Amino acid sequence: MNATGAASPVIRTENLGRRFGDLWAIRGVDLELRGGEVFGLLGPNGAGKTTTVRVLSALIAPSEGRAWVDGFDVREQPDEVRRRIGILTETPGLYERLTARQNLEFFARLHGLDATTRAERIERFLRLFDLWDRRDDPAGTFSKGMKQKLAITRALLHEPSVVFLDEPTAALDPEAAFVVREAIASLRGAGRTIVLCTHNLDEAERLCDRIGFVRGALLRVDSPERLRNGSSGPTVRIELGAPATEDQLAALRATPGVVEILADGGSPDVLSVGLADLRRDAPAAVRTLVGAGADLLGLREEARSLEAVYFEVMGSRPQLEGPVG
Repeated sequence: MNATGAASPVIRTENLGRRFGDLWAIRGVDLELRGGEVFGLLGPNGAGKTTTVRVLSALIAPSEGRAWVDGFDVREQPDEVRRRIGILTETPGLYERLTARQNLEFFARLHGLDATTRAERIERFLRLFDLWDRRDDPAGTFSKGMKQKLAITRALLHEPSVVFLDEPTAALDPEAAFVVREAIASLRGAGRTIVLCTHNLDEAERLCDRIGFVRGALLRVDSPERLRNGSSGPTVRIELGAPATEDQLAALRATPGVVEILADGGSPDVLSVGLADLRRDAPAAVRTLVGAGADLLGLREEARSLEAVYFEVMGSRPQLEGPVG
């Protein structure tokens, strides 16, 4: 807790950057993540997502700027950082001849857990991810989705405050990907901060509290809802019986809560109206139009897809000297 009583960020970066030779993978990253937040790093392959995770995990040092995880500096206190994180890479990296329990027992020993704690946590997490009945089966006999769940379990054994999941559903079939997403969703209420690297838009929207678009730099950060709604807030599509008159448009512009009015280029009888608050301001906009003599045929909320936001953001800035991931 800081002096004001507010919780300090679990992850904080200031002007964070990492380069490989002359190429910057990421640069100028400023970010704060709170405890219990699921944060998505969204971007194409090679955008710098994995590099960001490797820096925050103290696996590689930053080339410039600073970063702290759970209050520890990734450059000056890398061992403390690594003790407080769990990480899942794109491939599970399990010992396939060992059973699920033997795999977890091995890694729990590496974390220095005593025998009683090892047994309790192995059982608890295997039950959480519905793997307990397969605990004595070799990991090599597991499906891809089960292997990813076992790898997530391995990352949680020492109860880290931060968990990094790097492309956890990459190369999985739809059924296996669903299993892994359900496992991640089950962690949301556990109070851990989760950083999810993905280029899967649906996955990010369903699992994340906030999303950061990455392309050599952190281009935009916000909740999925606010990203879809845009900076002007929610938008409604209003269909009229005839094109709005100048007097009707003037009255609508003067209505409290109306942020902007855009005519639909394909239909002069349709208006897209940006509002500050949907529930409060949409009825007022309707009353204004009807009061000004407009014939209202219909109204519906018009939210942009996250895909539309993605392409808008990714087209807004060129790559920084050809970033690598």
